[in-house]
Amino acid sequence: MRQHHRNTTARLQGLRAQVRDYFAIQGQRRKLFPRALLVGLLAGGTAVAFRWALEGGDLLRNRLILWAYQAPTWGWLLPVLMGALGAGLAVGLVHRVAPEAAGSGIPHVKAVLYWFRSMRWQAILLVKFVGGVVGIGSGLALGREGPTVQLGSALGAAVAHGLRVSPRERQTLIAAGAGAGLAAAFNAPLAGLTFVLEELQRHFAPAVFGAAFVAAVTADVLTRSLTSQLPVFHVASAPTPPLVALPMFLVLGLLAGVLGVAFNRGLLKTLELFSRVRRWPASLNGVFVGAAVGLLGWFVPTALGGGQPLVDAVLKGYMPLAHIPWWFLLRFGLTMVSYGCGAPGGIFAPLLVLGALLGLAVGQLAPLVLPGTVVHPETFVVVGMAAYFAAIVRAPLTGIVLIVEMTNSYAQMLPLLVACFAAYAVADFVMDRPIYEALLERDLARETGLPNLEAPVILEFTVHKGARFVGHMVHEIALPDGCVLLTLHRGLSELTPTAHTRLEAGDRLTVVITPQAAEAWHVLREGCDVPRIWT
Repeated sequence: MRQHHRNTTARLQGLRAQVRDYFAIQGQRRKLFPRALLVGLLAGGTAVAFRWALEGGDLLRNRLILWAYQAPTWGWLLPVLMGALGAGLAVGLVHRVAPEAAGSGIPHVKAVLYWFRSMRWQAILLVKFVGGVVGIGSGLALGREGPTVQLGSALGAAVAHGLRVSPRERQTLIAAGAGAGLAAAFNAPLAGLTFVLEELQRHFAPAVFGAAFVAAVTADVLTRSLTSQLPVFHVASAPTPPLVALPMFLVLGLLAGVLGVAFNRGLLKTLELFSRVRRWPASLNGVFVGAAVGLLGWFVPTALGGGQPLVDAVLKGYMPLAHIPWWFLLRFGLTMVSYGCGAPGGIFAPLLVLGALLGLAVGQLAPLVLPGTVVHPETFVVVGMAAYFAAIVRAPLTGIVLIVEMTNSYAQMLPLLVACFAAYAVADFVMDRPIYEALLERDLARETGLPNLEAPVILEFTVHKGARFVGHMVHEIALPDGCVLLTLHRGLSELTPTAHTRLEAGDRLTVVITPQAAEAWHVLREGCDVPRIWT
């Protein structure tokens, strides 16, 4: 009888604990969603202000070039000076105040969400906004979308700091702010939500889903109320392509996969080349690149900036097939040097320009291969943007949702799926890393101090040939307490390492590192390649 009474009491206590946990979670959500709404309002308002400032910069630059044409002898100096001063100031501001604001900022947001970096939101808001306006406004071939994502995440951190929330809720608000920034930049709330779940967080926790959803929708509503309710790109409605045209969309996806790998590797190589130039201040890289971009703008003004006017022209088919390769190479090279010099600006818009050009080329060739099946080449432009995004970022679902929302092209869903899958498969087959992961790992490879761990992280290290601990047992590595080897992959085998497991070159180690064991980072890095981060 007593045993039965004790069991009944234990079950009741367990039930009460579950009820308390349930209401505690519900209470946390009731507090989280209003905070996410506040983040969405701030991110949307900042995105609109950033967009207006950049549009003003584009207008000023174009008017300056038109005015300079009146003095062809010396007028070309004006866009050169504007480009040099703008890009030099942007790069100098990043280098001196907030190095984490360089480029798109999305790799830094991922590092913050993985607990590898802190979020200095005051410095990021200043540098990203001002540096982005003067850098992109001066003509650098970069987009506003990546910076808007980092601005949104910084605003999420600002709200978390002001309300003194828990560290876990702070991470959720940072992720929600990033999604709100993307939603506001593209007028695409579902894409903002999908980007958080597929690329930034990579898990579908209810709190993250709900907060990102509220923030993205709020930011989108505010943005549309202040700007326009129309899609970012206007595409004439076209019927669903016939099934016999799908092979051409498959070809487009395969081509996007190959050129997407070229984009990723070219960008990393360009960053490496710029990093080797240490004989002068970093801002001089911006000065030289900005001057070169400004000189090019004297001859081809439409090649500068984010490239939306160019995409609009491509969507309307206003480009002969013979001109597409030259425009592709021009924008490709401009994006490489503009991003490589260290200015604040993203690759979202540039890669959409390249994808649009690629799609139009295949769309104009398709009638020659399949006569009578392709009546609307502009459908290939839409699909090309999504496929190129999928190949570079390796987030196909985000790419599809983003392009559908941006162009209102719901009838092209099947071609989008075919092309994006093909592009993703090609990039994955050659084992090319997604660009934001590659940029993050490049940043971690240059880490000189201990990482700023605020929570345990899971990393995957590959032991390289010649490492000092090849042939040694695990206990001989002298890993600190708080660092645990979870698995060891050797060839096709997966082992659970013990203290007496002997390490070999090529082994892949999955490791948990807690904050108190941060020094394990350097111990493992001495004999391993750049780690891969797992969420």
